[in-house]
Amino acid sequence: MSKVLVNGVRLYYEIHGAGEPLLLIEGLGYASWSWFRQVEKLSDAYRVVSFDNRGVGQSDKPDIPYSIDVMADDVARLLESLGIEKAHILGVSMGGYIAQKLAINYPQKVKSLVLGCTAFGGPQSIPLTEEALQSMLKVEGLNAEEVIRQGFKAAISPKFIKAYPDVVDQLVTWRLENPTPRYAWDRQFAAARAFNVESQLNKIKASTLVITGSDDIVVPPQNSSLLADRISGAQLVIIPGGGHLFFIEKSEEFNRTVLEFLETIV
Repeated sequence: MSKVLVNGVRLYYEIHGAGEPLLLIEGLGYASWSWFRQVEKLSDAYRVVSFDNRGVGQSDKPDIPYSIDVMADDVARLLESLGIEKAHILGVSMGGYIAQKLAINYPQKVKSLVLGCTAFGGPQSIPLTEEALQSMLKVEGLNAEEVIRQGFKAAISPKFIKAYPDVVDQLVTWRLENPTPRYAWDRQFAAARAFNVESQLNKIKASTLVITGSDDIVVPPQNSSLLADRISGAQLVIIPGGGHLFFIEKSEEFNRTVLEFLETIV
């Protein structure tokens, strides 16, 4: 658990386990704490590196324009600073955007690619639902906890919220303990909205797994089908019943699928 200065920002990172490196990249407004159902299992077989993107968690939060290209550069510099020449890359949601850009701009650094609950962006992708958009943007008059819980109503399936209120409460606590200033969230959101690599997907040569939950209303699962169709040789897995945070809700299926995929990479 440490910080390193890369690309003009200090990034917080954690390393767990040993073996081939596996880098985890989180999405909009989320930080390394959100991998709590992945790190222990994945680090049994891999050297798992998680970190906080610029703007969230314990990393720097500069009030300057962000872009997915810049955040992919952050990742490339982080790997270099850790002495990692090549890694398996797993990104979810906006982290999937960053992972795609990394694979396009720095193919030599990507051994394999796992893209979770994400899209290629641009006009041909399926937009988030109006319900999900309003949960993110209609926050006037709400306190910090209310904003977080409203967002989780879109990101987590209703069935999971009802069945596991203690897990949801823990997620709320972690977000409150690691607050993202609104300006930093807006900077990440603007970067995500501007993302579009549809015309560049043919540059991705790494073995790729595209995986999502069937009930995602933030990044509808049709995006995963479109993405897998456009990346040569990509595998597609849709986990029934999972919302946007399906890697938390359906962690056993997610972890097993990822590990089975990684075992096929030579």
